[in-house]
Amino acid sequence: MDLTARLLAEPLARDIGQPVVIENRGGAGGVIGVEAMARSPADGYTLSLTGAGTVTAGPHLRRLPYDPAALRHVTRLVRMPFIIAVRNDLPAATLAEFMALGRRQEIRWASGGIGTSQHLAGELFKQMSGLSMVHVPYRGTGPALNDLAARIVDAYFGDPATLGLIQNGQARAIAVTSPERWRLLPETAAAAEAVPGYQAENWYGLAAPPATPEEVVQFLSAHIRKVMAEPEVARRFEDAGLQPATLGLGEYNDYLRHDSETWGRVVRTGNIRVDSD
Repeated sequence: MDLTARLLAEPLARDIGQPVVIENRGGAGGVIGVEAMARSPADGYTLSLTGAGTVTAGPHLRRLPYDPAALRHVTRLVRMPFIIAVRNDLPAATLAEFMALGRRQEIRWASGGIGTSQHLAGELFKQMSGLSMVHVPYRGTGPALNDLAARIVDAYFGDPATLGLIQNGQARAIAVTSPERWRLLPETAAAAEAVPGYQAENWYGLAAPPATPEEVVQFLSAHIRKVMAEPEVARRFEDAGLQPATLGLGEYNDYLRHDSETWGRVVRTGNIRVDSD
């Protein structure tokens, strides 16, 4: 999230003639930052990055200190696939071999924790593929990556940070979760090639406090989409593994509703529970 904000800040400040200051408010998977934004004056001067965990999947997993539907959603900024990575000695070098293996025996797959976007992406894959898969949740992505490299777990649904492990030869990428292949791993299959209709992508958007005037939201949406479309800005995002994917206000709200419905079904079907403590 921090990288997304910093890549946007300079070109947006230049375009609107206003300084853009980034303030990190970590904790609770981004909820603390979004809550701080939601309680700020509704004047368009305080925005927050959002994602599935804070506005679409999150409400199905826990009680949030704000109403995601009441926020003024400005635009989606970027989307990025998860990478399905496997331990080096797993007897499956391709997606087809992974599917065959999962039909014969149990696959232990890791994520950064229960209810994370990684967990939900893997759970959706399990539900749609019918493979025998057991979730192994970790307290964060670092420990999960370490155990994948140590060959303690079979597979990992990870964010672009997993690329480092793959490039260092400590794990293999067998699929990405976007509907099409990813330009940073062009030889790696899209999971939808084996599981038609499967799609699970991480994404970040921008939101403003409830009651922010419509003209302010329109102004912000238009200018952000304009700078994100600039070739040099888009290249910087893409080089970082972040695909520019802005949407107009109507399209974005439709996208949020669909994303919420998808993750709501996954949570209910998988009986996923997040410890309230």
